[in-house]
Amino acid sequence: MTSDSFDYRATIDEMMPGVIADRRHLHQHPELAFQEFETAAFIAERLDALGLEDIKTGVGKTGVTGLIRGTGTSGSGKVLMLRADMDALPILEENEVDYVSQNPGVMHACGHDSHVSMLLGTTKVLMDRRGDFDGTVKILFQPAEEGGGGATAMRADGALEHPTVDAAMGLHIWQDVPCGDVWVRPGTAMVGVTGFTITVYGTGGHGARPAKCIDPIVVGSSIVSAALTLVSRERDPITPEVVSFGSFKAGNAFNVIPDTAVLLGTIRSVTKAQGEAVKQRLQALAEGVASSMGARVEFEFGGAAPPLINDPEIAEIVRAATTEAFGPERVSEGNLMSVSEDFGEFLDPVPGCYFFVGSRNEDKGFVYGHHHPKFDIDEEAMATGIEAMARSAIRYLQN
Repeated sequence: MTSDSFDYRATIDEMMPGVIADRRHLHQHPELAFQEFETAAFIAERLDALGLEDIKTGVGKTGVTGLIRGTGTSGSGKVLMLRADMDALPILEENEVDYVSQNPGVMHACGHDSHVSMLLGTTKVLMDRRGDFDGTVKILFQPAEEGGGGATAMRADGALEHPTVDAAMGLHIWQDVPCGDVWVRPGTAMVGVTGFTITVYGTGGHGARPAKCIDPIVVGSSIVSAALTLVSRERDPITPEVVSFGSFKAGNAFNVIPDTAVLLGTIRSVTKAQGEAVKQRLQALAEGVASSMGARVEFEFGGAAPPLINDPEIAEIVRAATTEAFGPERVSEGNLMSVSEDFGEFLDPVPGCYFFVGSRNEDKGFVYGHHHPKFDIDEEAMATGIEAMARSAIRYLQN
């Protein structure tokens, strides 16, 4: 494969004021999962102005797709999907910037505004370079990544079809990585996730007469304590796993023992088999604890995404493209992520690669992590993301 002589840097530098303006507009107007109507309209208008074909809206409720058809003769004629997520989080923003959220209690606290802007920038580069490949690029903007099942909804609406996608790529801005560095990890890059709800049913009564009750708070507390031994005492410590509880709700009065308690939590696992095993053990353990104390439980699992597993060959294409662009000192495998991403739903049936672009800059104060009310990024990272994605896409299509 010969080196690409196209001047990405100059082209992207010229685009960056518009990319930054797009990102700040989106940051000011965040929308929650499956409510991204204004965001979707903004994207569709941009894609139409760029000249994409077959623009579709309402895919998976609020998703958007469009096609770039190569006009060259170099490559295999395959279809590559590039994806960005669109949704924001229910967080009250604490940043003091001109582009602060105008939707109180909703914030782009994970970088999805930058993902949309980078993919729009990448789209412009690829439209300008259609003569360099003969395949098709499907541009996909996904709703509801933050636990809403957006990838599943888009797959159900045929997002990987018409035309059939041969491979997929995506990226995530990452605040733990220095601005401009790139992580490309073959194999498992992010763990799988399953959310769970445990409802404990006891018998309520007066707080002064606990012997007349079956206290669901005590039962729930025992379940939490016992569940934390699932990983520490039952699972192989060589393969990471996590069971965490994030919510425990019961009762409304200081002197009343309630009838029910509701526990919410998450399971993280490196493999699907691991996750299934922990689910089964958690349910058996909770049922056993509750039964021994005279209570009963009901389980509900949801908010699931499989482990995100990068195809080694496509990961190598991304690694080679980014190394050529930024040098080997800026590109590494990085760490296995204990957080999750539903891009794994796309990589389940289709080979691909999901990689990370650093956005941390301590000198500028961009140090707050994802999902923090003061999260913000060094916008120079977006130039790295656009170049990384565009180079990787063209290298894949030319191969």
